[in-house]
Amino acid sequence: MRWRFLVPLIAISFTCTGCSVFMAMHGKRDVNIGTLSIGQDRAIVLANLGQPSKTVTIDAGRVDVFELQRGNAPSGGRALAHGAIDFFTAGLWELAGTPIEAMQGESYTMTVEYDKQDKVTKVFTGEGQTTGSL
Repeated sequence: MRWRFLVPLIAISFTCTGCSVFMAMHGKRDVNIGTLSIGQDRAIVLANLGQPSKTVTIDAGRVDVFELQRGNAPSGGRALAHGAIDFFTAGLWELAGTPIEAMQGESYTMTVEYDKQDKVTKVFTGEGQTTGSL
């Protein structure tokens, strides 16, 4: 009777093994918004922040919306710790480790407004703050 519950649990634990390790190794690096400045070319903004999730054309120029994340940088140390705990618990750690890794980091939105020459005029952070001169 006891084996009836133990065998599926072991099978599930081995199929999930490595998810938390993979997630820890492939997080997203924090974006350095200190590299942005008013009057900067859009090409430089894209080089620093990546491609926007949305671009809207307005009368004054255009607006880019970026979906960013902070606090989820790739970490070899976290991955090594998850792997070691996986090994010593025969994969059962994944039942806790994967949700822990899934909750790493915080998503936020940044909006950058440009003039008709694609120069930065305004930056809005996810907290509703307007940055006039970075």
